[in-house]
Amino acid sequence: MSYHASRRTLLAAAALAAVTAGGAASVARGSRPTPGQPRPVPDDPGPAPDDPRPGNRAPGPERAARLLGRMTLEEKVGQLFVSRAYGHSATDPDPADAEKNLAQFGVRTAAELVSRYHLGGVIYFTWAQNTRSPHQIAELSNGLQRAAAATGAGVPLLLSTDQEHGIVARIGKPATLLPGAMALGAGRSTAAARRAGRIAGTELASMGVRQDYAPVADVNVNPANPVIGVRSFGADPRAVAGLVAAQVRGYQGAGVAATAKHFPGHGDTETDSHVGLPVMRHTRAQWEELDEPPFRAAVAAGVDAVMTAHIVFPALDPSQDPATLSHPIVTGILRERLGFRGVVVTDALDMAGVRQKYGDDRVPVLALKAGCDQLLNAPDLALAQRAVLAAVAAGELSEARIEESVLRILELKARRGLFADPYTSAERVDAATGTAAHLAAADAIAAGTTTLLANPDKLLPLDPGAAPRLLVTGTDPASPSGTTGPPTSVLARELTALGCRASAVSPARAVAAAPGHAAVLVCTYNVPDGESPQRTLVTELLATGVPVVVVAIRNPYDPARLPRCAAELATYSWTDVELRAAARVITGAARPAGRLPVPVPGRYPLGHGLAYG
Repeated sequence: MSYHASRRTLLAAAALAAVTAGGAASVARGSRPTPGQPRPVPDDPGPAPDDPRPGNRAPGPERAARLLGRMTLEEKVGQLFVSRAYGHSATDPDPADAEKNLAQFGVRTAAELVSRYHLGGVIYFTWAQNTRSPHQIAELSNGLQRAAAATGAGVPLLLSTDQEHGIVARIGKPATLLPGAMALGAGRSTAAARRAGRIAGTELASMGVRQDYAPVADVNVNPANPVIGVRSFGADPRAVAGLVAAQVRGYQGAGVAATAKHFPGHGDTETDSHVGLPVMRHTRAQWEELDEPPFRAAVAAGVDAVMTAHIVFPALDPSQDPATLSHPIVTGILRERLGFRGVVVTDALDMAGVRQKYGDDRVPVLALKAGCDQLLNAPDLALAQRAVLAAVAAGELSEARIEESVLRILELKARRGLFADPYTSAERVDAATGTAAHLAAADAIAAGTTTLLANPDKLLPLDPGAAPRLLVTGTDPASPSGTTGPPTSVLARELTALGCRASAVSPARAVAAAPGHAAVLVCTYNVPDGESPQRTLVTELLATGVPVVVVAIRNPYDPARLPRCAAELATYSWTDVELRAAARVITGAARPAGRLPVPVPGRYPLGHGLAYG
């Protein structure tokens, strides 16, 4: 099926879902858990209470305003910037990380970076060596906060990361890894989504991270979308809106600022904004029907921050400027139409999507003129700050405009308790991170997400009492956090723990090894249209006569690009928690409960999901 036909199919399905209660499952799921199945998550009990810790009950605008009045212009401009910093320690990075800091920022340590540039925040990345372990992250956070306290303004930092869970997770085991957005969309439970946000927020806060760039509020209606996909809750704007609002309440109920992204919507693009400038072709009416509802729901839920998208959206702004730099989009729509009064943060300014039209000196100035507050990960921090200061000196930006954004940032920091207590401790980490209760909750949430797409001959569930010999093969992508996997080995291990005799082999050996097994399970990952090594592997395995079970470990669109098999499942990610859930479904230890949150063009409708008879 062509991309355009697929896109029309998803647009139509999403529009239909927006005016109905959502797609019905092909077969209703059972209401009682089977033995070994985690207890279901209860229905949403209602709004989460505010974070009860001292300092988090009121934002303290008077204190923020007084502090603003004592800050120099350079300190105010510094508050606008959130930067990467290399190293596992604020003051004692590894030599290689010190050299990177020196080359990019002119300082050797993250603490010096905070001091020199008066930073408002630091973003943690795995590749920057910031996230080796929860205790190390907490120590890094404390070191950075001490550096901020020692500066002239003494403003605490807003430390942040992208911990979406699923396929985007910067912090891995022993922290709890939870199902990602599309898995939660398959589970259809706002209670589960909120509980996942609360757990994630609690663990982040224990490590000193007080802003998460999640949840993704994009409605994915494009199977070819290279950057959103399963990071979205799905294709039904009404369902996505409910799950986004639930996650906002979960994160913020744990004291962590949630960030709805990527405004005004990145769900129907063909280009990755990290490497190019996507164009969103929706009409204004389509935007209002499909893309706007989740952001409106996030604002209504009191979201602390909204992240902009580096996309061109001609129906909303014909200037061809990226949304991040668009006054009609950021101020006209987000501020004025949706009434958002919180912090607007840009997507990373080192991404190609925002750098193609203007230079790195103009981008931060234009983002502020558009109405943004936080400038994230500028490629050249010194250049960016000089450009903003020069724009103020030249009258292009007023100091009052700078103060408007700084005041929002200070109020957010106060609301999240950073002025009351910016530090954490090893005891807090131990009490909150990767606890038995959190890990059990992750398994319970995942139990409702695995989607059984096809089971024509009722091969599943397999009977572990018969100790069936199983072969597991397919693609082994690297773990999102570097701490789990490889997927085929994890799935084989979990199946064996449930009573099967399962072994993992490489695709090169799978066809020869298949005879004599009760089934071959193939983990697939982003199968392309047409011929591909993954399609060839499945075809050759089918020719052996051994039943083949496809386990789509990322995009649920894979089965439509493969021959029909004895059974097909979707897990929406490949971290251990999703694979454990899939193993329980395959062996009947749990009933399949997930339903497709997106249609699979040419194969399955929105809401499709089978149950065991």
